[in-house]
Amino acid sequence: GVEVGPQPQGVARADVLDKMRKIVKHGLDFVQLFNEGKEFPPCTIEVFKIMEKVDYPRNKNGEIIAIIHPKLQDQDWQPLKNGDPLFLTLDGEVIPYQGNCTVYPTFINEAAYYEKKQAFVKTEKIQLTAKHLRLSVS
Repeated sequence: GVEVGPQPQGVARADVLDKMRKIVKHGLDFVQLFNEGKEFPPCTIEVFKIMEKVDYPRNKNGEIIAIIHPKLQDQDWQPLKNGDPLFLTLDGEVIPYQGNCTVYPTFINEAAYYEKKQAFVKTEKIQLTAKHLRLSVS
């Protein structure tokens, strides 16, 4: 499967649809070239590995007491460092990120995740290395 976003629920965006088409085309091109016997050299790619899901701050009754800070909103995949603004309480108090490493939040303030108690997902940037790849003929 391919999931391309973020985009709001129930919204069809032309730019996101175009990205999805390009990703699927690249996948199909790879399969065709592989099946034709093309050799692919080793390569390295940066990816984002999910660390944990982060909930909104809540009171003892389970009600949300802070929202995503404006400086974090729409900053999916951007670095978040210790001390950076994370949440903003309804009283205007800034709740900073407290972490021992830089993380890359994604799915920030997505409407579909409110019911799942998820304000965003913390990810870490890692590198994956693929070995040489070629169809072996039997």
